[in-house]
Amino acid sequence: MKYLALLSATALTATSGLIFGTMQAASALTWRWNYSGTGIEAIGTFTTNETPDELGFYQILNVSGTRNGETITGLQPAGTPIPGNEPFNVDNLISLNIQQLTGDGFGYSTSAGNYSSPFFANFLPTPGYLEVFSAPPLTPGFENFGPEDSELLINFSATIVSVPEPTSILGLLALGSVGATSALKRKHSSKVTAKKLKKVF
Repeated sequence: MKYLALLSATALTATSGLIFGTMQAASALTWRWNYSGTGIEAIGTFTTNETPDELGFYQILNVSGTRNGETITGLQPAGTPIPGNEPFNVDNLISLNIQQLTGDGFGYSTSAGNYSSPFFANFLPTPGYLEVFSAPPLTPGFENFGPEDSELLINFSATIVSVPEPTSILGLLALGSVGATSALKRKHSSKVTAKKLKKVF
């Protein structure tokens, strides 16, 4: 009985760890994204929440990658503008819709101290994506664009590359149950064999 209780507790602990570990890992989605335009080449990954809002947009939680060889160092907090593009706040939303970014877009900083904000411009004669780029010296206000700053047309694309697999949890539980049952059968079989040997001797 002690062995059975120990086995049950071990199986429960192991499967709980697997479940909670898998749930934690599955709480975010990984995306690949890229965009390009005249003199612009940016590529990287996003981490987002796993559930879209009612319009199909996911919240970007983290960003990594490069822009023109500069390492992306951080995501601009949602509800704030990238420096030099005030007062236009980013919302850091991404979707699988035909229009993947909102009119607010997302923002990030780079290792050279520059900032970028791709967004969807529905005010253009042919709606499409633009990137606002601001570089030092960073003068507050979008109207203070200097020769180092730009707002250019880009082609933008993003796809999900890792999706949570809840079926894997069920598979692990099934394997755990089979293993526990097998161990119990082996223990029971060894007890029966021991009893038979006692009768013989």
